[in-house]
Amino acid sequence: MTTVTPDAPPSGARAGTTGAGLLLALVSASAFGLSGSFARGLLETGWTAGAAVTARIGLAALVLLVPALLAMRGRWALLIGRPRALGTVALYGVLAVAGAQLCYFYAVSYLQVGVALLLEYTAPVAVVVWMWLRHGQRPGPVTLAGAALAAFGLAMVLGVLSGVSLNVVGVLWGLGAMVGASAYFIISADGDNGLPGVVLAGGGLTVGAVVLGAAGLLGLLPMAASTSDVVFGELVVAWWVPVLGLGLVSAALAYVTGIAASRRLGSRLASFVALSEVVMALLFAWLLLDELPGPWQLLGGLLILAGVVVVKLGEGRVRAVRLGEPEAAETAQAGGTA
Repeated sequence: MTTVTPDAPPSGARAGTTGAGLLLALVSASAFGLSGSFARGLLETGWTAGAAVTARIGLAALVLLVPALLAMRGRWALLIGRPRALGTVALYGVLAVAGAQLCYFYAVSYLQVGVALLLEYTAPVAVVVWMWLRHGQRPGPVTLAGAALAAFGLAMVLGVLSGVSLNVVGVLWGLGAMVGASAYFIISADGDNGLPGVVLAGGGLTVGAVVLGAAGLLGLLPMAASTSDVVFGELVVAWWVPVLGLGLVSAALAYVTGIAASRRLGSRLASFVALSEVVMALLFAWLLLDELPGPWQLLGGLLILAGVVVVKLGEGRVRAVRLGEPEAAETAQAGGTA
């Protein structure tokens, strides 16, 4: 996942840099998209969602600890004595990391991976509503049209229009993941804290791992794991394979490549490419779990993605007009390319 800030790549960026950024963004989206399939495999062998997400976040935090410390050399004043910055890292860890991933893992224990992720990816529309209610940033007509399109798509995914029956508990967990993802977007878009991206990611992962571990030790979060082999279709692997996949690939690699992509593309363009995570998650769920949503749900998913794209285009255009940047407004209207 990437931020929703409607900005642009650094001036003077070369075509080669943009190409590398696109490749990194696709790698990040693919890595994130694997998490649902890895988690489902573990959950079916007796792992609880709490244990799976704690293992994922804990491994990723260990991997990103060294880069985060290196990024803070000579810059500890950004954190020490700054309660707002520390609070941002803590909130990011609790909501954007632990909350979003825990709710998503619980959702995939009740729903198909693709459906759970489609619910989570209504987050950009929720962000627009939050910014309207909290900060008075009223969306324009293009944004409202995109939100309506996404809401219609969500109704199709939930089976409201086609009679598909979904587990209510799973839907609620999926919407909880949407809240966590919304917090991710809002906090990531706040550039006033001055924290390097890898520090925010590493610090948030560490906080998330500590919170989940403490909840497990206190008995507030069920923690159970299994050493049974994990089955992905006709492929049988040892339990530690999906665990390493969750921590190293779908968390550490996903965050690092996502940060690198954002620095090359600008967060607005990177967020467009990040929508491919939904497609990759559906692909991996089909290949590894033999799961594929029904035709109405697939159509609803496409409408959700289309609505999110329209919302981001509308927000980018409005932001550019507010800043007095007609060129940026034209770029947003043309589809976010730069």
